[in-house]
Amino acid sequence: MCFVRIVKRDARNIAIPARTGRHDWTEWTLLCYSYGSRRQEVNVRSFLARKRQGKKISMVTCYDASFARVLNETEVDCLLVGDSLAMVIYGYPTTVHATLEMMVRHTEAVRRGAPDKMIIADMPFLSMQQGKAHAVHAAGELIRAGADAVKVEGWKGIEEEIAHLVQAGIPVMGHLGLTPQFYYAFGGFRVQGRDEASRTYILEGAGRLEALGCFGIVLECIPSGLARVVTERISIPTIGIGAGSDTDGQVLVLYDLGGVGLEKPFRFVRRYAEVGLAVKEAVDRFVEDVVEGRFPTREESFEDE
Repeated sequence: MCFVRIVKRDARNIAIPARTGRHDWTEWTLLCYSYGSRRQEVNVRSFLARKRQGKKISMVTCYDASFARVLNETEVDCLLVGDSLAMVIYGYPTTVHATLEMMVRHTEAVRRGAPDKMIIADMPFLSMQQGKAHAVHAAGELIRAGADAVKVEGWKGIEEEIAHLVQAGIPVMGHLGLTPQFYYAFGGFRVQGRDEASRTYILEGAGRLEALGCFGIVLECIPSGLARVVTERISIPTIGIGAGSDTDGQVLVLYDLGGVGLEKPFRFVRRYAEVGLAVKEAVDRFVEDVVEGRFPTREESFEDE
């Protein structure tokens, strides 16, 4: 199903409100988003309802079909195909190495594994800085790959591109604070919003992203007090990661919360399992059984008819 095509076809008979204020534009945006929605319980339109109702939103970052199948059986609200796959899956030092092709392939994989979940896909490095045509092409590829929405980092210098995506019927989530694609500009992975300039950028950005039609904003690695102020000031939901408990929802990478890797987790990560250790122990036992001749047994082998 082509989400954008359905929006363009049906929207011709809808009176578009004049863009006289933030509220009117947001309502028109969400009206567009309601067309062609999937059958999942949580979708773009329900994000606003969750905030109004005071119901927390849960999000987990996932990169492949195998884990997506597991997550499809959970109560998690939505999945994020993050450009962090460049680091987690491919071993690169930063997210800037994630390409559009990578994001498309992994979005397809997650959609195949989780047909019932809302999926948001990251717009990769520089996909928003090459003009409106390039931005809508990249976002369209992710939507065709199975994403229900895309996520963009930052706001200054890409406001026209964000508005263009929204007008094209592509749901957009913002991302402020520690935006990993700005790794080199920040001088590393550092908490943001502690100085006046950074705090102002985040506060202004939250308002601008809402006005441009974004349906939500990820707040990453900022002081909890600042995250609370942002959450109270805007009418769209905030999803926190390392931003305290007062945001409208939380997101963690599956590999982090499940302890898939053996590295020391970030401060903001709570590990709910130690999958990496379990896998290591399982492989060590397998190797021992092979060396000692205990695997395979007769029951694990085939005999002649």
